Amino acid sequence: MNKLSPMNRLLEGDVGTGKTIVALLSSYVCYLNGLKTLYMAPTEILAVQHYDTFKKILPELNINLEIGSMNKSDRGGKYDILIGTHALLYNKEKYSDIGLVIIDEQHRFGVEQRGKIIELSGKEKVPHLLSMTATPIPRTLALTLYGDLSISILKEHPNPERKIYTKVIPEKKRMEVYEWVKKRKEPVFVVCPLIEDSSTAGMENIKAAEAEYTFLKKNVFKNMNMGILHGRMSSKDKQDVINNFRKGKIMVLVSTPVIEVGMDIPDASIMIIESAERYGLSALHQLRGRVGRGSREGYCFAVMSNDSKSSYSRLSYFENIDNGLELAEIDLKIRGQGDVFGTMQHGFKRLKIANLYDLEMLNNVKKCAEEYFPKLDKYPLLKLKLTDRMGKYIPSN
Repeated sequence: MNKLSPMNRLLEGDVGTGKTIVALLSSYVCYLNGLKTLYMAPTEILAVQHYDTFKKILPELNINLEIGSMNKSDRGGKYDILIGTHALLYNKEKYSDIGLVIIDEQHRFGVEQRGKIIELSGKEKVPHLLSMTATPIPRTLALTLYGDLSISILKEHPNPERKIYTKVIPEKKRMEVYEWVKKRKEPVFVVCPLIEDSSTAGMENIKAAEAEYTFLKKNVFKNMNMGILHGRMSSKDKQDVINNFRKGKIMVLVSTPVIEVGMDIPDASIMIIESAERYGLSALHQLRGRVGRGSREGYCFAVMSNDSKSSYSRLSYFENIDNGLELAEIDLKIRGQGDVFGTMQHGFKRLKIANLYDLEMLNNVKKCAEEYFPKLDKYPLLKLKLTDRMGKYIPSN
């Protein structure tokens, strides 16, 4: 951030390694230099959580902290740090004096949304850009290898003793898990892929949050306070449920994957992931990171909806590996990297020459590109083509 050219950096760090603190310190440096920070989270729930975190740590520093949404204007610029969702990108008024833009869980932001960031402050100054991700999912991995972003990695966890025990559970052993959970009497997430039951072919056995909530309340966790959380609920209802879960008023929270990114409930120690075969390994790892964040050991049960041997074989990686980067590389090989420059989010993009698994070749290509970027002024046709291909933005480094 001390350089005269704008930063364009991805901060990679496994779940719980402290990316939020790095973001907070970066925002403080920006404030000390008389400029403002925009902090964008992928969901409103996460934006509120970050706002609360910043508010706890910054009260003595006289920093004006605001939370924004699509319905709120630039507030006349009366803030030092503005936290919100990607709705901040579509503010009708131009922002002023923005020195730093932070994107939390950058893989949740689309190609077009990332392209809009550069326009936020008009043409006078280009803000530093700090993107963060807990797991370098295949798309992100491919993007960084192509040199679109410089990269920093948080390798160590603040709590090296932290351990989350993971077990893949067949359908027939589900009740054993429920009985074990009841004896523990600790806060538990139950995560379902869908909100409502689906009659679509192949989806009949996939767990839905609303039906599962009703079943568990009547038949399993009768003596435990329960709550439900999904994307169709109002912002207020979602926040009330999260607050009650955080305070211990709710002990069993049935949810969709809306909790996947960044949710911080230190006391939550148990997670049951229903229909686990429906998720990629990186998504499963993100979900698992929601438990075991406090002083208690974490437990994660990945419950299968079918007896598929191929599904179990893939989930066994999740059971035995607790490293996000390693799981992402396995995911990349199994599922494909998606379209690096376009808008295809997943699946195999059949490249004619390049091999995305040849890391040595890709690193050499990246070094060559870095040598040529400073010489673009000497090659106007190359500059024109690159600008046309990547929008208005050409990486500064």
